Formats: sequence, C-alpha cells, structure tokens
Amino acid sequence: MAESGSDSTADVFGLDGAVIDRTAEKAEMETDRLVGALDILHAELIGRHSNLERTTEYVTEGGVRAYRVEEPVWDDFLDEFDFESTTEAAVRYAHTEQARLLFAKSVRGDDHFGPREEGVVVGIDTAEQF
Repeated sequence: MAESGSDSTADVFGLDGAVIDRTAEKAEMETDRLVGALDILHAELIGRHSNLERTTEYVTEGGVRAYRVEEPVWDDFLDEFDFESTTEAAVRYAHTEQARLLFAKSVRGDDHFGPREEGVVVGIDTAEQF
C-alpha cells in the first residue's frame, strides 16, 4: 500500500486507493506523482462531467460516475496537458480500471469494454457542487 495517502484521495477522485497503488506500481512511478496528475485532471474532469453525462454511457455507484468513452476522447483531453507519456498512460489506465470495476459492479452496465474504449471516472458529489 502506498504511503502517500492514496486512500484518502480516492474519495475525491472516485478512484480506489488500491487502483491508484496498482497503477503506480505497474507504471513504475511514485504514487505521489500519479496522485498529483490525477489531481490536476480531476479539476478538468469536473468541468466535463455534464457533457460526458449527456453523450456517453455511464453507471453510478456509491457517489462515483464511470463513463465509457472512445480512445479519442482521452486523446483530445490529454492534449491540453503537458504530461510525460508514462503519466498519460498511467492516468488513462487508472481511470479505465476503475470504470471497469464500477461497470462490473453495476446492475445495468457491463465491463466488456471494446478495444478502443476506455473509462473516465468522476466523483459526482464533487462534480455536482460546481
């Protein structure tokens, strides 16, 4: 388990601390670096929450909304940032892994993402405050 407090940030990002830790390990990056990137992205994702809600398939579990999006959605979104390719891959992976878990847990969704589908996760309690 990470020493960074990834469990507490999970409430803000909608990502489980275990997903963050596994992603950081898989990407061979410090958990704090991943959490920092997720923090930056989260602020932007809050602003896109309502558009994603109108245009993509989603499920809601425990105050977290998971969206199923096509790869180009992430490509366009990440073009706005100056992340290293490793960081970009890690945030995409973390969001997609969490989205798959939430779709699998949901009664109405399925976790069988297509080859060009990825996930976006937003804590809707936070998003709907804005």
